[in-house]
Amino acid sequence: MLNRYARAFFTRVLTPTARLLLGLGIGPDAVTLAGTLGVCVMALVFFPRGHFFWGTVAVTAFIFSDLLDGTMARLSGRVSKWGGFLDATLDRFGDAAIFGGIAYYFAFVRDRTMFILALVCLVSGAVTSYARAKAESLGYDCSVGLVERGERLVGSLVATGLAGLGVPFVQAIALWGLAIGSTVTVVQRILHVRKQALPGGPPAQPEPPTEPEPPTGPEPDAGPESTATESAAGPEPPAGPEPDPLSRPETAG
Repeated sequence: MLNRYARAFFTRVLTPTARLLLGLGIGPDAVTLAGTLGVCVMALVFFPRGHFFWGTVAVTAFIFSDLLDGTMARLSGRVSKWGGFLDATLDRFGDAAIFGGIAYYFAFVRDRTMFILALVCLVSGAVTSYARAKAESLGYDCSVGLVERGERLVGSLVATGLAGLGVPFVQAIALWGLAIGSTVTVVQRILHVRKQALPGGPPAQPEPPTEPEPPTGPEPDAGPESTATESAAGPEPPAGPEPDPLSRPETAG
């Protein structure tokens, strides 16, 4: 839900920057790769050390590339399935780095509850995205759920940044909420696809029909027309006697 409203707002804000980068000859794929690399490096450098505030600032700066590359693709007319595939695939690395860095910190300080909550957020977030991708590849609709990627990122980063400023309990509340909400989202998507897959549910998108191959087999026998043609021609004339090879032909005198 948050994705629909926030994306429209930030698209308008980032359009001038997108035009500038396109004018410099930088493509959307390069921005996607740079943004993912920045998110992973910043999350794994700052969060395991407990530098939550500055880590959140650095990670958030690179997360905007997720909106910037899409805006650049639309402005340059280079929107493609490849770009969507690359963006969605690399997003999983960024999400794993964020929650993995937070989980590593709580494992280091021996806070078992927070460590488990961070792992649940990591795993359930990956399963949420996979469930939708798999359902849509089978032709089912799966655009339902309480907590999507936008909610996970905003909730985790805002709470982590406030925890870095010394606000108590906010990170624990956020991780509890995201862990429960992401798990509920997985269940929602499973039930939604199951309802479509059961008899009587809305049908999945059909696959394009394939043309049947021509049958192969023995050639058919000749019909009565060919038999009538042969009989109308009559019997073949008998062959005459073969010439004697030793005889010479008569010549005119």
